Amino acid sequence: MPSTTTDLPVQRKLVEILRIIKESEDAIGARLIADRLNERGYRIGERGVRYHLRILDERGMTKKQGYEGRILTHAGFMELEHALVKDRLGFVITKIERMIYSTTFDLHTRKGNVVVNISIVDLDDFDRVMDCIEEVNNSAYTISSHINLIEESCADVRIPQGTIGIATMCSITIDGILLKNGIPVNIKYGGLVEIRGSKPHAFTDVIAYRATSIDPMKIFMSRKMTSVTRTIKEGRGKVLANIREIPYSAKSNMEDVLTAAELVGIGGLIKSDDKEIFLHQRASGRIRIPVYAGINTSAAVDEAGIPITTYPVSRLMKFEDMKQI
Repeated sequence: MPSTTTDLPVQRKLVEILRIIKESEDAIGARLIADRLNERGYRIGERGVRYHLRILDERGMTKKQGYEGRILTHAGFMELEHALVKDRLGFVITKIERMIYSTTFDLHTRKGNVVVNISIVDLDDFDRVMDCIEEVNNSAYTISSHINLIEESCADVRIPQGTIGIATMCSITIDGILLKNGIPVNIKYGGLVEIRGSKPHAFTDVIAYRATSIDPMKIFMSRKMTSVTRTIKEGRGKVLANIREIPYSAKSNMEDVLTAAELVGIGGLIKSDDKEIFLHQRASGRIRIPVYAGINTSAAVDEAGIPITTYPVSRLMKFEDMKQI
């Protein structure tokens, strides 16, 4: 970010403000930006945000929209593409960890926040999309058949006219449930699991969450590397999944928690005796837990040739607002 300001903390705040403005879709004001910065660990007030916004305005990266707030200019979008490499690498994992920590779902009351993926599809394609989602939900290759429909734009989700949003449960919810039940969890990899004879065989491709600036699931989907529908019909293909680690000493507790989660309709645990599925784990005192990705529903829609825009690990949503299909 070329500038007369060379202070690295200031640069990072400027980049984070650009990210927040981009994520908001619509114009956003200094007060809300300050709130979101504080949620991300930046101690700054509304006055401080206004100072940083003036810098961005002067550089032509943001533009004031009357009293509504700021939007990004083309220069602002381009700056985000070339933002600090270290910060970009940490963005995905930071967001995921924030979602994990903010998961409040209670297995006993069956209430609280879970993590969801949001997909946007045309209303004209809705029936076909739901057929694809239902097919995946009736298989083993997702974590929950609970969904929610989003018909109007809200604070953090923009639904263009003629489209509808579909919230499906994200596998990161599993990590949040484990953490809420006292089990330290470390999300490690997102990848593709090869299925042979309707059984999980091995991860064929993985990307470390801490080593990427783009969600691994989006990468594999954009490269058309999944074959979810064929896997369901023929018992062979590749589906999306991810891996997390917990202390081995928590194994028994983890099994109890995930069994309880299955009873409320949250599953997806990949069970296999094949060490390939655990990436030949060697870490002493740790155990790896592979789980099918909730976003396999979106992958199936994409495979059917239906236009779909998907945002993995998109937001938190109350479990009680979701319906089982």
